[in-house]
Amino acid sequence: MSWKLGIIGGSGLYGLDGLENVRKETVGTPWGNPSSTLVHATLEGVELVFLARHDEGHRIPPSDLNYRANIDALKRAGVTDVLSLSAVGSLKEELAPGAFVVVDQFIDRSFARTKSFFSEGCVAHVAMADPVCSRLSAMAADAAEAAGVETVQRGGTYLVMEGPQFSTRAESQLYRQWGCSVIGMTNMPEAKLAREAELPYASVSMVTDYDCWRTEDADVDISDILKTMHANTAHAHALVRNLVKAMAANPRTDSPQGIETALEFAIITAPEKRDPALLAKLDAVAGRVLNR
Repeated sequence: MSWKLGIIGGSGLYGLDGLENVRKETVGTPWGNPSSTLVHATLEGVELVFLARHDEGHRIPPSDLNYRANIDALKRAGVTDVLSLSAVGSLKEELAPGAFVVVDQFIDRSFARTKSFFSEGCVAHVAMADPVCSRLSAMAADAAEAAGVETVQRGGTYLVMEGPQFSTRAESQLYRQWGCSVIGMTNMPEAKLAREAELPYASVSMVTDYDCWRTEDADVDISDILKTMHANTAHAHALVRNLVKAMAANPRTDSPQGIETALEFAIITAPEKRDPALLAKLDAVAGRVLNR
């Protein structure tokens, strides 16, 4: 199977130099509409599908993102792997603004989001002990280092908060006590849904600020965050380019965790008890196991 990389991030990624065969596709899914049109392109001979997480112009807040539609749309587009690029706050002194953290764990503190494709009529429990693809994560870290990012941390825990407000100082200190590395609002349930869709997922978290735990600094300010995000964009472009070059040079193999078969034994509802309407909605996500 050839690589086909889905990239969830800002709409600025579409400006990557050298993209060929660029076309936009407006899609719908059984779960509603994704955040934005899909942008298909090729780079170094590798197929890419871009999805602007918050739509162009950052129109949609984190709690209102249709995470299920986003992942379903990428699955229907035939992507084999998903790279998430997102802005985060740092919970560690050594992770200054501009650092990139290729996270390997999450603590999900979101509460106002639908977190599964499965529900009454078809129940499934996928393993999330290792929530990212180790192979894709290592490739992304290599690509970030080659892009000249000064600090690239391999591994770290991403605390997912609901938002849209930033943390209180007490919350920020608590998350530091838990050993978290970064804090953001978007990678859950995104990572969980990617696992249910049997899509290897990697998250590159780009630090924009120190949250609010660092009392000697000013509190989190959106204008400062936007300045750092702008500076991170060039590195993000270079990261994607380097990652795609590595994919072009290395044939794709299945993820070490066997993510492509995550649903193999996860669906526990007896076949005769499954809801046909829900099964129809799961055609892309779970068709591999449901259609046997």
